[in-house]
Amino acid sequence: MSDVLIECVPNISEGKDLKVIDAIVDSARSVDGAFVLGCEPDSDYNRTVITIAGKPKAVIQAAYNLIIKSSELIDMRKHSGNHPRMGAVDVCPFVPLSEHSMHYCVQASRELSNLLGDNIPHFFYGEAATKEKRKSLSSLRKLEYEGLESRFNGDEWNDEETRMPDSWSGNWGETEKRFGAVAIGARSVLVAYNVNVDEIDARASKIAGSMIRTSGRLIKNGKKKFRIPGMLKHVQGMGVPLPTSSISQVSMNLQNVSVTSMHMAFEAVKSIVNDHGINTCGSELVGLVPLSAMIDSGKWFNDNPDNATEKELVDSAIKGLGLDYLKTFDPQVSIIEWALNKEVNNNE
Repeated sequence: MSDVLIECVPNISEGKDLKVIDAIVDSARSVDGAFVLGCEPDSDYNRTVITIAGKPKAVIQAAYNLIIKSSELIDMRKHSGNHPRMGAVDVCPFVPLSEHSMHYCVQASRELSNLLGDNIPHFFYGEAATKEKRKSLSSLRKLEYEGLESRFNGDEWNDEETRMPDSWSGNWGETEKRFGAVAIGARSVLVAYNVNVDEIDARASKIAGSMIRTSGRLIKNGKKKFRIPGMLKHVQGMGVPLPTSSISQVSMNLQNVSVTSMHMAFEAVKSIVNDHGINTCGSELVGLVPLSAMIDSGKWFNDNPDNATEKELVDSAIKGLGLDYLKTFDPQVSIIEWALNKEVNNNE
């Protein structure tokens, strides 16, 4: 286990107050051997994605520190934003970086749970889920923070197998009111990827989101309903406005980027919104991305991929996907392998 590297990507429900965000990130950074590779606040979503990497023991302690500090500094009773959420730390997944290390990530989720005890309500999801129905984050997060108190107290809920946290004191008190609940889990590398759409009201973006996501569209006729599958595999997606930039986005989680690549998602959204007379205007990565995903997309956009260097393919991906549209994309801090190497070298 000493050679195993894992990643943790907690999402906190604060994207505006930089003093609060910095204090939370510093609590994770204070752990020796835990490297904070990324911190990406978003004021529209009012959410920040933080990426921590290192050996399991250090990463687990950093995640614990971050959750405790978030419980002190974030009050969910005052929170609003465009992204679904159920807690001050909404989700805290462990991700394998070393080959054959998923079971270490499941173990990490259990060890983090032991540290938290029953003080903060938490669910296990993904590969760490205790039941099949609890694997899906969206099924655990329905009704979001605002629905937790009534849900935990036994009011109407769609599925008893997903109602209650895996660990909780059983008393909806001041801590729960402030914090809400967190989903702790283990999953493969997920790429949070948003395609920018040149519209303010998100009309075409919402259409594209419902068409490309794996779950597709739910069609209803009174009490009758059926689902039309989406275009792309292993994709969660929705269209949302981005008021601060006067555009909209199709916000996606690419759950298996080796099956549905960034350029495939980009071209699919572009094709759909173009049919509605709307253009795309680049795209955005939230958090970090594997080098292999950048090279894969670089090969799509590069005219001579067989003779291109690794750097040239990365540059082609940045240009072709328009990753610099909203802010400068720095591959040295946004590509997992390059960022981790940089941090390790700086700390030697």
